Amino acid sequence: MDQNFLPMTNEEIIIRGWDQPDFVLISGDAYVDHPSFGAAIIGRYLEAYGFRIGIIAQPDWKNPQEFKKLGKPALGYLVTAGNIDSMVNHYSVAKKKRKTDAYSPGGKTGLRPDRATAVYARMARKAYPDVPVILGGIEASLRRMAHYDYWKDRLLPSILVESGADLLVYGMGEKAILEVAEALKSGLSIRDITYVRGTAYCSKHIDNPEETIFLPSFKEATSLKEKFARSFAAQQYHTEVQSAKTLAEKYDHAYVIQNPPAYPLSTEEMDIIYRLPFQRTYHPFYEKSGGVPAIAEVKFSLVSSRGCFGGCSFCALHFHQGRTVQSRSIEAIVEEAEIITGDPSFKGYIHDVGGPTANFRQKACSLQEKRGTCPDRLCLFPKPCPNLKVDHSDYLALLRRLRKLPGVKKVFIRSGIRHDYLLYDQDSTFFEELCRYHISGQLKIAPEHVSPPVLDMMRKPDKKVYLDFKKKYKYINRELNLDQYLVPYFMSSHPGTDLEAAVELARFINKYEHVPRQVQDFYPTPGTLSTCMFYTGLDPHTMKKVYIPRSAHEKAMQRALIQYKNPKNYNLVYEALQKTGRTDLIGFAKKCLIKPRRKTKKEKNRQNKNKASSGGFKNIRQR
Repeated sequence: MDQNFLPMTNEEIIIRGWDQPDFVLISGDAYVDHPSFGAAIIGRYLEAYGFRIGIIAQPDWKNPQEFKKLGKPALGYLVTAGNIDSMVNHYSVAKKKRKTDAYSPGGKTGLRPDRATAVYARMARKAYPDVPVILGGIEASLRRMAHYDYWKDRLLPSILVESGADLLVYGMGEKAILEVAEALKSGLSIRDITYVRGTAYCSKHIDNPEETIFLPSFKEATSLKEKFARSFAAQQYHTEVQSAKTLAEKYDHAYVIQNPPAYPLSTEEMDIIYRLPFQRTYHPFYEKSGGVPAIAEVKFSLVSSRGCFGGCSFCALHFHQGRTVQSRSIEAIVEEAEIITGDPSFKGYIHDVGGPTANFRQKACSLQEKRGTCPDRLCLFPKPCPNLKVDHSDYLALLRRLRKLPGVKKVFIRSGIRHDYLLYDQDSTFFEELCRYHISGQLKIAPEHVSPPVLDMMRKPDKKVYLDFKKKYKYINRELNLDQYLVPYFMSSHPGTDLEAAVELARFINKYEHVPRQVQDFYPTPGTLSTCMFYTGLDPHTMKKVYIPRSAHEKAMQRALIQYKNPKNYNLVYEALQKTGRTDLIGFAKKCLIKPRRKTKKEKNRQNKNKASSGGFKNIRQR
């Protein structure tokens, strides 16, 4: 037993002298006490304010007694599926079972159910029917309203309805859960906690109908895809803190009501959270099982920021963390780095310093300080906003401080950068130091595609931006006498991508790139604009039709086109070029993607017979 961790057993509860915990936190992940794990952050944050927190990690969801093993919580159950959506954790985009689970001891699969949040919530309710059940984490956050479920291929109701929980905390959740916890501690009933920003709940009545936006009902949304598209557009509009209104979605016997999002954390608040007494590793209980693999990626990494104003259609951050960038102070990050360097297993390499987008360390413009992010426009798309402030000086200062720390050999940036934002910076100092100090042989960026209609659907910049970035990257590395590569990520089968667009991407790769080893197929997950388009076939902001590649065979062709050099993909590429009328790309010229098809033995024999018979006929006529 290690009392430096939050208690996981009844024995650890007793050792602390507690008669019962205030909250029991149920998680689909193994318990890793590290600030990259949401359950650890919420647990430590509530602990810092005097609440007694116990953790039940990966309980047997078929056994109600599992949910009673820490005793009856005095204030409530807090339920999360873990760091990753349980369905994404379990299944690939092809809906095939994954072979490992990095968030489980030993990487073992099957230790959490599908749709874990709802399953855990129902079991917690069975364990103690009178104890409040509060949902949180990314799985709950992205399912707070009616949502498209890719795995069932249909709309599902709010997870509040499915789970029977009392309250849902969406977003990162620290401010909201603390306010809820203090209200429960004061004696307020969970049914009366309907006012907290960043929460959603069920109710038969609307307190302020004049200040509420009524979304299409669940019945309407399931009947007409246009209704769901309009609902999603309204939800996305009301994710901005300063302008968001209360939303209501009607069900048969009640409404699901979503309060406006919680206010972003200040730098001081961020610093307080990341200075909590995390043990920075998994609970010793898991040693015998081989540990928890997910810690390897984050143990020597530093979270610099939250939020992203990039606005990519296929990213759920807009719905979860929001577009307002929230940053920790340089001093607090350096302090954490000093703790990392003191770890006996530290080898001198800080693996990452970043967040959703590593080179976003500040709000997009000065206007956001008072107005928040604009609900009806994006900072970088289709062109950078005139008010956009492009400045890497603060991030550069942070990286320079980290590089000077004793024992640090290299500071990597692996969480991804926005190459367009970096290119827009008139000062090349950060770009040069990025190449000189913070990558090792290659830099990964995500242009995603090159076809203008697809990039519009993705909300990504024109391919010229990528080519200009590539040119500057090559120039800087040549000046620094470094032999480093640029590794672009491309996505297949995104809404708007037809076979012609896929061929266009293949031609681009043939002209400018090495064929990528890995291709990301679009994965429709709740809470993204792209998923709404995938389900409805509509752009919810314009209501215009969007082409959706749905069949597995077409998706396979699109994927094969990106990796056209792989011999295994030949038949699919050949078929795609035939279907698009681009047989001019089959041949031996430099522009060609594949060589002509080799004739089978039967075809050769048939051809030889035809030649022989044709030749004999000519000879007869000549005689």
